Amino acid sequence: MTEHDFQNLVDRQYVPLFRFALSLSKSETEAADLTQQTFFLWATKGDQLRDRSKAKSWLFTTLYREFLSRRRHDARFPQVELDEAREDDVSILPNVEAIDGKALLHALQDVEEPFRASLTLFYLEQFSYQEIADVLEIPIGTVMSRLSRGKAQLRERLLSKGDTDARKIVSMAKEKRTETHG
Repeated sequence: MTEHDFQNLVDRQYVPLFRFALSLSKSETEAADLTQQTFFLWATKGDQLRDRSKAKSWLFTTLYREFLSRRRHDARFPQVELDEAREDDVSILPNVEAIDGKALLHALQDVEEPFRASLTLFYLEQFSYQEIADVLEIPIGTVMSRLSRGKAQLRERLLSKGDTDARKIVSMAKEKRTETHG
């Protein structure tokens, strides 16, 4: 792969990978680290991938594995953050002005991790059930179950706040589900 091809891949996939990492880690710094590590691994091992059309799936799977690996490491060797940056002090995702989007992303952060990963890939990255199954290395039935349970948790989080914007989001999600599944 040439340097130009690598740069094109980074340009196309950085934002979706970062968004996925952010939804998993809930930390912009950790999301940036995970994304950078994923591209580093692509630079060192990506040439082993025979079918270049599977690069996107490879990147998402690799990022997810890195996330899980870090979680296992952190569980064994916990560390205390001495100085946490406030969420509104640092923003890597520019022009996110819609209050609905912010409310949704905030509520998504409260959803349990296995469900959050599936929801993020489905709604934010527009992955199919099969692509989600491939990235997370789980059966498609498990994907469907996690999406269903994750949507229920997300709906509960949004509605528990009593926010009218949240009610609009839930309504829009129901409309999208109807459009997607007939």
